[in-house]
Order: sequence, then C-alpha cells, then structure tokens
Amino acid sequence: MKSYTDIEQSKKLAEILPIESADMFYWCGDQIRLGFYRAMDKDLDIPAWSLAALLNYLHEIDFFPGIDADEHGVTMSIDYYNEDEGKLLHPVHNIKAEAETFVDACCEMIILLHKENLI
Repeated sequence: MKSYTDIEQSKKLAEILPIESADMFYWCGDQIRLGFYRAMDKDLDIPAWSLAALLNYLHEIDFFPGIDADEHGVTMSIDYYNEDEGKLLHPVHNIKAEAETFVDACCEMIILLHKENLI
C-alpha cells in the first residue's frame, strides 16, 4: 500500500502546497531515499507528503472530502460553495478525484482544487 507521495507527485505538490505541510522528503544524493522533513536541504531535496499530512492540510483549509473505497480504487469528493455565484439557484459545486490509492486520490484532489483556484 502506498503511504506517501511519489517523486512526480511531490514535485507537483511542492508548487501548490506550503513546504511546511510536508512531513517527509526525498533525499536526492547519489541515491534517492525517503527521510523526515526536518533534515531536508531545501536547495537539493524534494518535499514529500504522507496521506496523513495531505488530509491534515485539507482539514486546515476547511475541506473535508467524502471518501469511498473498494477493490477498484478510491474516490474522493468535495462539495464547495462559490460565493461569486451566490444568486444562482444551485451555487454548490462538486469535485471528484478517482485513483488506485488513497494517496493518489488525495494528490489528485489537491491538484483539482488548485486548478479551481480554491487553494
């Protein structure tokens, strides 16, 4: 089971999330290794996030995803209110992210929220 973001996901999330929200890092020396965030060299290493850190970040910014999981994968969904559309009949929107693992679904959700300018 996947417990933390892979290198590609970590690079994408590092452009979106505060680095302080990461709880791990990829040490990019002669071998790539995973370590704890406190030892990270910000010029050389890549921050990484565990599932707990990703969910904690969403919680801190007041997004609480609904999570469905079965043998086929994981679906996360978030309903949000668009204040700019406050006078419309249905101003509530829904974002869904589907992936094979919880970490992948959570990463996809954060990327989708960023695309919608919600984070």
